[in-house]
Amino acid sequence: MGRSASEFVAKHVRQIPKSGIRDFFAIASTMKDAVSLGIGEPDFVTPWHIREAAIFALEKGKTSYTDNLGMKSLRVEIAKYVEANFNASYNPDNEILVSVGASEALDVALRAIIEPGDKVMYHAPCFVSYSPSVELCHGVAIPVNTYGKNRFELDIEDVKRAWQPGVKAFIMNFPTNPTGGTATRAQLEELAKFAKEKDFLVISDEIYAELTYEGEHISIASLDGMKDRTIFIHGFSKAFAMTGFRMGYACGPKEIIDAMMKAHQYAIMCASIVSQEAAVEALKNGRKDMEFMREKYRQRRDFIVGRFNEFGMDCFMPRGTFYAFPNIERFKKTSMETAKLILSEAKVAMVPGSAFGSSGEGYLRASFATSYENIIKATDRIAKILPKLEG
Repeated sequence: MGRSASEFVAKHVRQIPKSGIRDFFAIASTMKDAVSLGIGEPDFVTPWHIREAAIFALEKGKTSYTDNLGMKSLRVEIAKYVEANFNASYNPDNEILVSVGASEALDVALRAIIEPGDKVMYHAPCFVSYSPSVELCHGVAIPVNTYGKNRFELDIEDVKRAWQPGVKAFIMNFPTNPTGGTATRAQLEELAKFAKEKDFLVISDEIYAELTYEGEHISIASLDGMKDRTIFIHGFSKAFAMTGFRMGYACGPKEIIDAMMKAHQYAIMCASIVSQEAAVEALKNGRKDMEFMREKYRQRRDFIVGRFNEFGMDCFMPRGTFYAFPNIERFKKTSMETAKLILSEAKVAMVPGSAFGSSGEGYLRASFATSYENIIKATDRIAKILPKLEG
């Protein structure tokens, strides 16, 4: 008798768990009248002028492949945007790759640099894909735990303790999903110094950069000597409410971008030309829309954090993203148990903190990218079941 279908699956793929976010919300999606504070997707429709650019591209018959790196016109706009907003200068000819979302940019970056056994650090709690993406490339993922007591900010001493010989890169995401934590210039300068000392790359996922509410967002790529050892990753989903367009990009040294392009070329070929045309419009004329949405998120943030603190769910004010990360340890239940109880009793869906790594245990992630009305409804429902949570 031959092998079963499951035995044909590679061992390193078999051992990787499915996304804790998606599994949890598969349950929530079957519940009538549930209010979701879960998926990190703007509730705003992509601004009309951006959608119109996509429609116009179709009407003009723009349905072909593009250059593997992406349309030159888009790469030129990306270069202008990154220089103006992140203080880092890139050559659109060979230092920018247009990808299918920021997730693909991260994937091809890791495939371009990791050899079997290479170690990659990442700060946690973090986006669910970081560790699995490293492991899918036969690398070794090493978490650097950040903590609620320091607002989930990066402490260079934690990085130094986690570092091991053989570390090739460090993945970071500021502002951070799921915590809303940010990084100061001083913290980034300390990390940059350590990266140079230990000779590793930094992969900087800055997808939430525009959604910074307090202080100035600083890109590590802008710091002295860091452009040549940073892969800067960004995209359009969060700032411009373009999740379904699946548009991202990476900027970095031409040698690394060329290697990333190879993986992208053979797996993807190129991003959708229609989405690329829409992205050009977003970069040229989307700032007012982005600022309007950011202000709405700020108002929702202030409200939901205030409610969580009223409930005794200690929640610091996130400085970026559209996520709150309330502490639920007072209920003396795991984050999964608490999330399930809130879902079953209040019909409110939030993500267990454990979905983002062991350092997320004791917390829940609540997205305030949904409407103000939904946030009011959700928090009112939670307030009514507090006795059950405390029981």
